Amino acid sequence: MTDLDPGDPLASAAVHAIQAGDTDTLTRLLADNPRLAGARLGDGGGYRTLLHVATDWPGHRPNGPATVAVLVRAGADVDARFTGGAHTERPLHWAASNDDVDVLDALLDAGADIEADGGVIGNGTPLADAVAFAQWNAARRLVARGARPNLWQAAGLGMLDTVREQCSAVPPPPAEEITAAFWLACHGGAQPTAAYLLDLGADRDWIGYDQLTPLDAARRSGAHHVVAWLADLGGRSADQVRGQA
Repeated sequence: MTDLDPGDPLASAAVHAIQAGDTDTLTRLLADNPRLAGARLGDGGGYRTLLHVATDWPGHRPNGPATVAVLVRAGADVDARFTGGAHTERPLHWAASNDDVDVLDALLDAGADIEADGGVIGNGTPLADAVAFAQWNAARRLVARGARPNLWQAAGLGMLDTVREQCSAVPPPPAEEITAAFWLACHGGAQPTAAYLLDLGADRDWIGYDQLTPLDAARRSGAHHVVAWLADLGGRSADQVRGQA
């Protein structure tokens, strides 16, 4: 595997072709430089592959699925990890984080590991990234294609039957997991799921991820019906909780 500086003319040409959706130029570059398909490009914070370039923020590049296909045919590793940084995400993580369903499908069709670890969210799977970042189209597609949601992911997606099943396990989830799942249900605008978890004893005013309470999380997500429901129940913002601590 070859490391390339991002200023290298070959790396620059490949990145430009990917970002422009120019699959003809990309195909030619890969044919003329076979090492390019497996090369890693330094970006100051680590090393990524060209498949990472194709799935990088903000995603939704022109001809994204075709670009993935060109790279995979040339020998790119669909499950290559980002290296040299604090996380080891694979291209599927990045596609999920950008809600890029078409590219996500192309990666899965090429054999990407749907349960790969290494994500920025708890070293987790692409589904963990998608739910945490509110990329709901990608999250639902991952589940449809076989991803296995844990309790908090199922709560964020409003998968009430799955949440009930996991909460009925023996032994049941600990109280802190119930509260975290409640927070995610509010984040996802999933009021019936949130109500179920609240009945199980979730902490309505927990200051959780991003230092937000469930009310704050619902407000940030634009889940106005959940905001109104929580407010009627006496739910508080993080500022209100801290002010009364």
